[in-house]
Amino acid sequence: MIKKRYVLLLLSMILLLTACGNSKVNIEDGTAAVTGDTKIMEQPDQKEAAAKDDAFRIGIVTGSYAQSEDDRRGAEAFREMYGDDKVTLAIYPDNFSEDIDTTVNIIEDMADDPKIKAIIVNQAVDGTTEAFRRIKEKRPDILCIAGEAYEDFSEIGEVADLVVNSDFVARGYLMIRSAHELGCDTFVHISFPRHLDYESIARQVSIMRAACEEFGMTFEMEEAPDPTTDVGVPGAQQYITEHVPEWVEKYGQNTAYFCTNDAHTEPLIRMLLKYGGYFIEADLPSPLMGYPGALDLDLIGYAGDFEKMTEKIEEVIVENGGAGRFGTWMYSYGYSVSAGLAEHAKNVIEGKSVLTDINDLSKAYGVFSPGAEWNGSNYNDAESGEKYENTFLIYQDTYILGDPGYYMGTTKVEVPEKYFSIK
Repeated sequence: MIKKRYVLLLLSMILLLTACGNSKVNIEDGTAAVTGDTKIMEQPDQKEAAAKDDAFRIGIVTGSYAQSEDDRRGAEAFREMYGDDKVTLAIYPDNFSEDIDTTVNIIEDMADDPKIKAIIVNQAVDGTTEAFRRIKEKRPDILCIAGEAYEDFSEIGEVADLVVNSDFVARGYLMIRSAHELGCDTFVHISFPRHLDYESIARQVSIMRAACEEFGMTFEMEEAPDPTTDVGVPGAQQYITEHVPEWVEKYGQNTAYFCTNDAHTEPLIRMLLKYGGYFIEADLPSPLMGYPGALDLDLIGYAGDFEKMTEKIEEVIVENGGAGRFGTWMYSYGYSVSAGLAEHAKNVIEGKSVLTDINDLSKAYGVFSPGAEWNGSNYNDAESGEKYENTFLIYQDTYILGDPGYYMGTTKVEVPEKYFSIK
């Protein structure tokens, strides 16, 4: 009797599983994996099945408006395009480096929603690796994607499905090359210890230093307060405001400046416009990065129209004698990353794109930066020479504000091979 009941129960379970089609599907190759000796009804093609399922949600975690406004606006643009029912947004704390536990919890909590199928963190600050590790332990079905990762690629790449950063290698060379072409003889790098501990920033410093030597320029470094410490954003910005005049006097008018923190960008642009000097582009370039606040411009009416924003900024720069001294990317990097990575994740979930295909990634970025020219490649470890298949470095051509403005053509420049092995 017990044996008979067991057989009936087993048959019922098989029929139930067959009817529901509840087997585990591998997203990458579209195959169905079922444990046990009993073969269950073959699943439909993954692309076809995914396309029919519109119940999933995309989660995007960014910094605040104060720390990374473009990142946040890009996330909001994606939500506006697809609706509140398809997108969940969250913000990690401004003092993320001192409150890592909160950052981890905010990212991890996204996975509590069963409809979430992808989580994008831009910028992927300290704690993102741990958050992704926890998410993968309980929800391996979720795509974990890092935009502008702060932590070592070797670590975050182990738990993230995709990592996409600004090309600090190529740009380290190209910013110096652009400064040289604009007539600069000195390049000043502004940062602080926490950022300089990051492998990507430390390596970029070495690349910039080597490029300055190649072009006969002087490379200098200045330290400014970390906005995530007790001084906060106001204190860090005040420091830049107070010190730019003495830096310009010290290094001369033909000097280009670069800072590694978003909060430093606004006062740096404002003071360079007033006292002299060059600003090739922000660490995470955008017309919205630093320019509106520095120029006291209200660009709300141009939301999403980056060409119009750039035209308005260009007018003010030219009026104030800054033509040919200030640059940007036509489309915001942070904005493009938040929205573009979310678009890419959506395409992958729906079976329309391959996660680690650079062409599919570029196509997704193009939805939110029409006409922009991007370049990039897989990350190669300078120490081992290893190519990271799930990690990409990308950049957009540099636009110099002027009368008229013009592109530097950086995406067409071939960066000398030696710079890819500088540590």
